[in-house]
Amino acid sequence: MATNNVAPIDTCIPARLDRLPWSRWHWMIVIGLGITWVLDGLEVTLSGTIGGVLKDSLHMSDAQVGQAATLYLSGAVIGALFFGWATDRLGRKKLFIVTLLVYLLATAATAFSWNFTSYSVFRFATGLGIGGEYAAINSAIDELIPARLRGRIDLIINSTYWLGAAFGAALTVVLLNNHALNPHVAWRFAFGLGAVLGVGILFLRHFVPESPRWLVIHGRNQEAEKIVGDIEHTVSKETDKPLAAPDEPAIKIHPRTHTSLGEIWKAMTGENRSRSVLGFILMMAQAFFYNAIFFTYALVLENFYHVPPVKAGYYILPFALGNVLGPLMLGHLFDTIGRKKMIALTYALSGILLTITGWLFLHNMLTAKTQTICWTVIFFVASSAASAAYLTVSEIFPLEVRAMAISVFYAFGTLIGGVGAPALFGSLIQSGSQINLFWGYIGAAVLMLFAAAFELYAGVAAEGRSLEQISKPLSAGA
Repeated sequence: MATNNVAPIDTCIPARLDRLPWSRWHWMIVIGLGITWVLDGLEVTLSGTIGGVLKDSLHMSDAQVGQAATLYLSGAVIGALFFGWATDRLGRKKLFIVTLLVYLLATAATAFSWNFTSYSVFRFATGLGIGGEYAAINSAIDELIPARLRGRIDLIINSTYWLGAAFGAALTVVLLNNHALNPHVAWRFAFGLGAVLGVGILFLRHFVPESPRWLVIHGRNQEAEKIVGDIEHTVSKETDKPLAAPDEPAIKIHPRTHTSLGEIWKAMTGENRSRSVLGFILMMAQAFFYNAIFFTYALVLENFYHVPPVKAGYYILPFALGNVLGPLMLGHLFDTIGRKKMIALTYALSGILLTITGWLFLHNMLTAKTQTICWTVIFFVASSAASAAYLTVSEIFPLEVRAMAISVFYAFGTLIGGVGAPALFGSLIQSGSQINLFWGYIGAAVLMLFAAAFELYAGVAAEGRSLEQISKPLSAGA
């Protein structure tokens, strides 16, 4: 461990942030940072919805559509690992600006793709930016949002992924069904508009401060105190009420310049070993569950229900809205009923519902509309489960390794559970066999049920507790 050679710091900053009443300032944080999920949802929906159009425009097969999605996820894995390490070392704010710039350039380049290879390279680069966003954004959000509201706010923020998905679906409906634009050109406009949206987000992020918790750990206490003082002044003015005194004692911090990889490894495989296994299982299960179905959604509609590719957006739009409503309606229960019960319930229910839907699909009891209704119901629940996985890995590890922990579990959960899913299901769909696709769905359901069982065994009751209570900082003294 490297240190700044400065005296220990007694700080009440975590308690001061956690006792703040909700205000417009917090909404600014939610919008400025949480909107990254809108970008991811937009990207995934565009690539999934236009799969049929890409086959004609860029001369791609069903399998290549799935392979391009896999490359996007591979980029996200690599981006998460690299930028996650950089986020813990260099700070939250620097990295959520850099990763957004990477996304902007890559998604703009995607609009100019000329064949499968170029499209895949640009999608990989887009994934790098989006993967890097996860660690920086989730770390900053958790460290700025009051503990009593952290669960529901995290779930709601993560659900904005599906606002992006809904926007992407609506965008493709307008562009691909507008006779003024050739479909071979329209999909390029869709990616271009995604880049324009990113520019607006870049402006919003300018007003989001660095995490005061991170600053204290790195010996920049005066800067942290100024930021928290400004936040308190703003919140007090916005709520027109005096702020309550912090109800938790100060903690002693021994500042450091960075945390070594060896110490990160020890923190995650030592006393936090069971938490590490939990994070990996939750992330792997939800990654396979989502990526298996959503990236090939349009292909299922086209191959088994004969829905024209340009009409896919009509079916994805209600599906996306259902995913938004789940965390909005269920999120507060993760702070009241509790993490363990709600995470286990949503994972288990998602697996059961997918099994039932898979059986109905196998026996030809569904139409394109009823299949969409079934998926909408499933992912009303699964959206909360997936969001809770990100919430879990972002709040159960020490502050010094938080971004790296998010990155590691996202990366390896996605690598093992999600990266191969689009290509696998693309091949299953291309086979034209309903029974093959059915067994793929059963595999996804079994993973979710296993994750639910492990959550009951090793889950952490984090509701209402400060991050420092859930996991003591490595730099904290006695």
